[in-house]
Formats: sequence, structure tokens, C-alpha cells
Amino acid sequence: MVDGRNKKGLLVTVAGVVQKYPALLVCAAALFAICAGLYGLPASQQLPAGGYDVPNSESMRAQQMLQDKFGVGGNPIYFTVTSQSGATDTAALAAGRRVLDALNESPYIRQVTWWGAIPVGTANPLLSNDGKTGLVAARLEGDDTDAPARARNLADPLIGDRNGVSIQGGGQALTYDAGNRQSREDLIVMEVIAFPVTFLALVWIFGSLVAALLPLAVSVFAIAGTTAALSALNLATNVSIFGVNVATALSLALAIDYTLFIVSRYREEQVAGATPARALHVTMLTAGRTVLYSALTMACTVAVMLVFPQYLLKSLAYASLLSVLLSLIGALFLAPALLVILGDKLERFDIRSVVGKLFKARKIGSPTASDRAWARIAAFSTNRPVVVVIIVGAILLLLGLPVLGIKIAYPDDRVLPASQTARLAGDIVRTEFSQNFTADTRIVIRENASSRESVDDYAMKISHISGVQSVSAPGATFADGHRVGPGDAGRSGIEGASAYISLSTDTDPFSDPGKRQLETLKSVPAPGPVLVDSLAQRNLDNIGGITDRLPLVMAAIAVVTFVLIFLMTGSVILPIKALVMNLLSLCVAFGALVWIFQDGHLGGLGTVATGHFTAFIPPLLACIAYALAIDYEIFVLSRIREAWLALPDNTPNRNKQAVAFGLIRTGRIVTAAATVMIVVFTAISAGQVAFMRGLGVGLAVGVAVDAFLVRPLLVPAFMQLMGRLNWWAPGPLARWHQRWGLVEEQEIPAEPAMTAAPEPDPVR
Repeated sequence: MVDGRNKKGLLVTVAGVVQKYPALLVCAAALFAICAGLYGLPASQQLPAGGYDVPNSESMRAQQMLQDKFGVGGNPIYFTVTSQSGATDTAALAAGRRVLDALNESPYIRQVTWWGAIPVGTANPLLSNDGKTGLVAARLEGDDTDAPARARNLADPLIGDRNGVSIQGGGQALTYDAGNRQSREDLIVMEVIAFPVTFLALVWIFGSLVAALLPLAVSVFAIAGTTAALSALNLATNVSIFGVNVATALSLALAIDYTLFIVSRYREEQVAGATPARALHVTMLTAGRTVLYSALTMACTVAVMLVFPQYLLKSLAYASLLSVLLSLIGALFLAPALLVILGDKLERFDIRSVVGKLFKARKIGSPTASDRAWARIAAFSTNRPVVVVIIVGAILLLLGLPVLGIKIAYPDDRVLPASQTARLAGDIVRTEFSQNFTADTRIVIRENASSRESVDDYAMKISHISGVQSVSAPGATFADGHRVGPGDAGRSGIEGASAYISLSTDTDPFSDPGKRQLETLKSVPAPGPVLVDSLAQRNLDNIGGITDRLPLVMAAIAVVTFVLIFLMTGSVILPIKALVMNLLSLCVAFGALVWIFQDGHLGGLGTVATGHFTAFIPPLLACIAYALAIDYEIFVLSRIREAWLALPDNTPNRNKQAVAFGLIRTGRIVTAAATVMIVVFTAISAGQVAFMRGLGVGLAVGVAVDAFLVRPLLVPAFMQLMGRLNWWAPGPLARWHQRWGLVEEQEIPAEPAMTAAPEPDPVR
């Protein structure tokens, strides 16, 4: 542990460096941002969109064995060929042959089959129920990094409408490629929305155009640095393209968030009569310390995502950590340096003054009026603590009730907008064909399978399972327990003591029947140990990779919360309070997601309700939303503690005054910071990839609930109920905190700030 005095010494040093070399720091930051921006610019073109699978899971081991033993690895890729004249029409067949030839010419394609190869008059599973669509199916070699580009190069010349025939392409690789392309477009949309709206919000917050530009300058520095770092990190490990979207949003939000607190405290000290040098010194030792501690807490919270095995979640953890680090550096170095350089020019171009003169009104959102409003809110909460805790707590629990019905699943093409070819092809296959080719299953018998008869007997037993349409084995094809055709060498095989078979099903792999079908399939006695490769198995593996580690993640977050808030406050009550209240905010965010995206209310906000939502949203939302809530918790508690320490022990209603002071001093700025974050996260939800839209909505709801319900109402009411117990710790822990915790020294007098608090009477 680091003594609080050492932390303070560090910030004194930072303040001195900023005061002495402001121009050098700004130039260095500008040069870094330019170089980092140029280096990181290609990131959206280079990073893959995969990372959903758990390494060494059953489905991954099955795929590896199929590739190594039988040379039939890879991911499914398929093309739908639709003609209103029927798929057996001359034009449709010609289009099908064109697709077939293109696939056969590719060195990465294996196991090509198409509807035209099956004689007319016989059952044709590659022909749609209405006979208007034919299917060309194959397997594409490659992993998440190279398969999407290979699929795109194959599909782009083929997809489209020609001579009354429509061709669409689907499969995992094309879904990932579409996710790549769409995420780049969504990033542009997010930036186009977020930057100007955020600037307008900052103008409203600060009044001055110059002051409003300062947080945006820090955010540009953080975004450029984070994107460049992700590009560099991709040289050593896989980094998902969605990390860039999350990094951009978080860097924008956090850089502005941290800078708001720095600039606001600086202006507060100047209004109180401090010289610029003194104002900067006090700002770094108060707001700077809080920002540093907040960033440390947030970094520890988002870092727990690294325990998940999927590289998508690891990528988002890297993106979040880098966003926190670069935003912190910008807030502690670049923002203060700009404050020193700007001096009195910080207040130039005061738009609020112009508006006030035009309408003959007071300044919009003037600090005095704002402080009085927050004093009334503090009075309301602390004068009726029991009522507020019961009512607000009940509202939050009620809004969070839908979370009890949460269902998560592996993402498929339905996360894409309906205009994407992978989504169009997937919808056609799911609705127009008797067999669900998106759910094709392969079973690898690892050993004891040298007898073709034993493998065929196993395949025959599997064909009895409900929902299984047919099973292809080396010696025969089975349906409903009967032999219906010869073996299919393209969908089965024997090599030494190992074998594999394939089966087709009409069951949704993400549904409860799909899960039961997989369980039944595994219960059938096999000649030897088996591995299953299917969407149902991948769904099971990947959900397990998340749920198996969730208890560890939640425990780590709880420990981080307790330890860091205890170090700051010396209390064992306040960390528990923070944990419970942040969980309430999370429940509401998850409840909103389930109600909108899983159950389909509000039109799913433009997405398709599949009865579940993407498995990666819960851990991502839990870590980031919780970290943001802790962020605000620390800002509020730091000012409450500042007042608590400044007031004499014999002060009447000492706890009540401290709580009111903390709320008055942070209410306006926390609300402003939350408003900016809501703008940024709403911009994420303007994207077209469903799970990124869900993440944006979830974060926006979580921040809104925390900033507008929990912080102004629930926190002061609870702290009023607890009284002096807020600051209690067992004797040994209290003594340990006095020695090792972040103990405030009286270098900065808090009493002048206390006397500046407006109209304390309403809270007495």
C-alpha cells in the first residue's frame, strides 16, 4: 500500500511540473496525439470481429480434430439463390453454377454441395419449402482473423440481383466480416453524433466556448492514444474490432468526466479568491487526488474482465484499461497545463451571458441557483431518509425485476441489421428450409471407431432423436432410424480408429429444445468418446466460459470496492453501501435490456427480439457500468469526507451538514458529467450491431439511474440514517487506516470552502 502522503507528494510534483512547463506539456501532448492518431488510424481496418469462442473448449477441440484428422475443418459458408420462377429455373441453375464454380476455384473451400446435384423428383434438403430458393453450402478454412476477408473476397462478386435471381451469402465468416464493416460505420456515426452534442452540453455546463473545448482536447488525446495502443497490442495478441468502439466511447466519456472535475474545482478555487498558482495547487491535491483514485478504482474493476477466456472480452478489458489510463494522464497533465496557459482566457466567449442578456434573465445554470437547488434536494433526502430509502429502493427493485428472466446466448447473424447479406441469408435458411443449415452438427468419435458398422449403428440411433432430420455416416444416411440413402463422404469419414458423422436438425440451437436435443445426443451410447461441433455446443461452451467465471468476477469487484473505498474513507460501512447501491443501478440497467432487447418491447429499438441477448453483454455491462457508478461514488464521498473532517466534532448535525455539503458541491458537476456520458453511450446505441446497441442503452440507463436517483436521493438518505456509523471501522482497521490509508493532511484548509456553501439552513 502507498501512504496517502506519498500520493499527495506525487500530485504536488505534478502540479509543479505543470506550472513550470505548461507549453512543453501541451506541445508534447499534441505531438503524441497526432502520431498516435496516424498510427492507430488503420485499426478499424485491421482488427478482427471474432473472439467469441472459448479456447480448448469441446467445440474448438472437435473443430481442431476434424481439421487435423480428416481435413474438414473450417466454418460453414453458404449462398441462397432465389428466383420467383423457382430454383430449378434455367436462370437460377445458371446462377447456382456460377456460385459453385467460384467456390471450387478457391483454395480455401472444402465440402461443396448444391441443390442442383440432387436429382429432380427426390427429396432435396437444399431446396426451400416453396421451391424458390436453392442452397449452395461449403466449408471455409481459416480462423477469425483471415476467414472473414476470404469470405468477403468470395462473396462480393456473387451477391446481388441479376436476371431476376437474387443471391445472398451467409455463415460465420461472412457474419464476422459484416460485423467488421458495420462496426467501422457505427464508429463514424457515434463520433458524428457524440462530438457535436457533447460540445453543446459542455457549453451549457461551462458557459464559455473556450472552457468547453478544453475537455474535448483531452478526449482527443485519450482516443488517439488508446486506439494506437490497441493497434500495437494487436501485434502481440488478438484484439477485437469492437474494442475500438468501446475505447472511443469510454475515452471520450472518461476524459471529459475527469477534466470536468479538474476544471470545476479550479474555477471554484478562483471564485473563492485563490491565485492561479494556488488554485492549481489546491485543485491537484483535491480534485486531482479524487480523479487519480477514481481511475485506479475503475481500472481495477474493468481489469477483472481479463479472467474471461474469450479474446473479445479480453480486448474490451484492454480497451477499457487503456481508456482509463490515457484519460487520467490527459486530466492530470494536459488539462492543468491548458488551464495555466489560458489563464483568464478560460472564460472567454461566455455564451450564457449572451443568452442571458438577450432574454433579460440570469445566467442559465448559474452556480448559485444550482447550489440552492441541490441544497433543497439534500434537505429533502436527509429530512425524510426512511421514506426516501423505501420508495427509491422499491422503484429500483421494481425496474430491475425483468432481470430475473434473463437468457443469454451465443451471437449469430441476427446481431446484424436486416440489410446485411449474412443476416438476409440466415433469415432465409431459418424460415424457408426444413433443415436448419445454420445449426449443422458434426460429431467426432475420437477412438474405437475403426468399424464402419459400429459407426453406422451409432448414427442410426441418433437419427431417432426428435428434431434430427437426417444423419450422414460413412456407410449410410439415416432418418427416423431407417437407412434412406448411401453414405456421404463429404459429411462423414473414418480415419484409423477415429470417425466423424454429420447430422441436420430443424431445432433452433439457442432455444431450450436445442439444449435438450444436445443433451439427448450426448446420452446416446457411442463406440468411443465423442466431441461435438455445433452451434448448440458452442453456445454451451461460450456461456459456460462466462458463467463459470462470473462468481470470481463479482467477488473480485466486491473486494476491489471494499478495499479501495475503505482506504479512502476509513469506513467499513461505506464500501458495503457502495456495493449494494451500485448493484441496484446495475439491476435496473439489466432489467431495461431484458425488457427491450430480449422481450422485444419498444420494438427492440430496431433489433430483432430472439428471446435472448448476446452472452457478452452481461459481464461487459456489469464491469463497466459498475466501474462508472464507483467513479461517481468516489467523487461524492471525497467531498462529503472533506466536509466531515473540516467540521469540529461538536458541530450540531455534523453528519447531515457533511452529506449536504458533499451533495451541493458535487451534484451539479456529477449531473453534468453523467449527461455527457449519457450522450456518448446513446451515440453507441445509434449503431447497427445489436449487442453494441444493447451495451450503449445499458450503460446510458445505468449512468442515468445512478446520477439522477441513487446519488441525489438514496446516498444522502442512507448516510443520514447511519449517522456517525458511516465512518466506523473496527479498532485494528481504524488504526491501520490511520497509518496506511489515504489520510488527508491539513495542508489545504477546508473551512473556507465550507463557509462558501450556500444556504445551509434547509438541511438543518
